[in-house]
Amino acid sequence: MGVKGFVEGGIASIIAGASTHPLDLIKVRIQLQGESHLPNPAMQPGFRPALAFTSATASMPSTFCAPAPQPPRVGPVSLGLRIAQTEGVAALFSGVSATILRQTLYSTTRMGLYDILKRKWADPESGNLPLPSKLAAGLVAGGVGAAVGNPADVAMVRMQADGRLPMHQRRNYKSVIDAIREMSKHEGITSLWRCSSLTVNRAMIVTASQLASYDQMKEVILEKGIMKDGIGTHVVASFGAGFVAAVASNPIDVIKTRVMNMKVEAGATAPYSGALDCAMKTVRAEGPMALYKGFIPTISRQGPFTVVLFVTLEKVRELLKDF
Repeated sequence: MGVKGFVEGGIASIIAGASTHPLDLIKVRIQLQGESHLPNPAMQPGFRPALAFTSATASMPSTFCAPAPQPPRVGPVSLGLRIAQTEGVAALFSGVSATILRQTLYSTTRMGLYDILKRKWADPESGNLPLPSKLAAGLVAGGVGAAVGNPADVAMVRMQADGRLPMHQRRNYKSVIDAIREMSKHEGITSLWRCSSLTVNRAMIVTASQLASYDQMKEVILEKGIMKDGIGTHVVASFGAGFVAAVASNPIDVIKTRVMNMKVEAGATAPYSGALDCAMKTVRAEGPMALYKGFIPTISRQGPFTVVLFVTLEKVRELLKDF
């Protein structure tokens, strides 16, 4: 039963990750907007997004002494169209090989381990598991999965962000394997686990909020007789779980994206010395709401991803129930 949970979770995660990859790419590009160390910030697109927060969006130089005007932000729809027009439609799938590898390593591990822990900790008689235990199972499963999948996560972020850099600064990784090889060669093996603490923390929060809230919402819907067990229940519970996960994880996701994507030249000072430094610079330069940059594309991606994930998972479980 343990192996079966890994297989079911892995299949569902790969399908969900690959199908929603363009939304994830747009989210990453938006989260990187406004970084003051960009070589030419004026190159960033100049559209304002929906639900933009304008009260604290002025960027500041590294000394943080005087504010400087910040280029207007580009929204998810405008950015998606801009990417397709300037880089080609295929650019929306930049880094999809890394996404598939990441889901194979990270999500397969977390989904399978969560299933094992949920079964082990459930009440032997009723089979029920209280919400705190579900959250604990999600925290453990997410942390382990993130540690396993971090190299693919770093490669995915870099491949997704590459198109926003000037041509002479692009990394131009050919695939996730090429990205991992190049990072290991030029930046050392440890670069594959850059920002791993943030990745683990984010994964713990996402897994706990996503998987536990899905199970809890599904149980409540069925117990209250609101809906019968079927695709309607699965869609409602999974979209609710996606919203909870997006709200809980977005600030960590912004910091993780920026630290993973930073380019460190030999002998030069890194833009960020770590996650805390990145968070402080981001907030001071762009305001607290910068930690919720990309929230619209995050929920736009997290919602469909979670729906596809759990609907596919339920169908795969039906297909494999006799095995």
